[in-house]
Amino acid sequence: MDPRAKLLASFYYIGIIFLARTWQAYALLLVFTLVLIGISKIKLDFFIKGVKPLLWLILFTVLLQIFFTRGGHVYWQWGFLSLTQYGLINGAYIFMRFVLIIFMSTLLTLTTPPLSLADAIESILKPLKVVHFPVYEVALMLSIALRFVPTLMDETTKIMDAQRARGVDFGEGNLFQQMKAIVPILIPLFVSSFNRADDLATAMEARGYQGGEGRSKYRILKWRTKDTVAFILMGLLTIALIFLR
Repeated sequence: MDPRAKLLASFYYIGIIFLARTWQAYALLLVFTLVLIGISKIKLDFFIKGVKPLLWLILFTVLLQIFFTRGGHVYWQWGFLSLTQYGLINGAYIFMRFVLIIFMSTLLTLTTPPLSLADAIESILKPLKVVHFPVYEVALMLSIALRFVPTLMDETTKIMDAQRARGVDFGEGNLFQQMKAIVPILIPLFVSSFNRADDLATAMEARGYQGGEGRSKYRILKWRTKDTVAFILMGLLTIALIFLR
C-alpha cells in the first residue's frame, strides 16, 4: 500500500474507535484489527509487546474509570469509591480502546519504513506550502528522528551495561532511588546525541545541503486501486459502527 494511505487510514481508524459504544462494536473492531494483523503476517507477540510498556498507564486509567464512574447497579461502595455497572463497562471499553490504538500504531510502524512515513507526511502536508509552512524541513526532521531511534536505543543499552559492570542495580530501592539511578544514563546519552547531531549537520553542510527546493525524489509515491479499496472498507466499517451504537 501507499504509505500515505496507510498513514491516513491509521489515523482515521483511531478516530472511529471512539464511535464504538457497545460490545458488538468493539468485537467488530477487534476482529477487523486481527484480520489486518493476519494479512501482515506479523506474529501477534510483537503487538502484545507494544502494550507492555504502557500497561501501568492503561491499568491506572481503567481503574479510575471503574471506581469513579457512577451509574447502574452498585456492586460495592466504600467512601467515595464505588464499583458500579457503568464503571465496569467503561473500564472495559477504555481498555479495548488502548489495545486497539496500540495494535494499529504498531502495525503501521512495523509495515512501513520510517523514510516512507516521512515521505508520506511531506506529501500530505504539501498543500500547506501555500501558507509558507516548512513542509520539507518537518519531514526531514521526522525522518532523522525515526532514523536515530534505534541508534539511541542501542546507545542506551551500552551505557546501562557499562553502569551495571560498575555495580549499578537499576531495580534496587524505591521509585525515587530508581529514578536517581537513571541520571548517570541520561547525561552521556544527551552528550552522545548532541555529538551525533553536530556530525550530521557538518556532513550536510559539506555536501551543500540547502533545503528541499529543487530536489527530486528517489521514491515516487503512487496511489493504487488497493488504497482506494482500503478506504472503502474503512467507510463500511464506519457505517457498521454507527449502526451498532
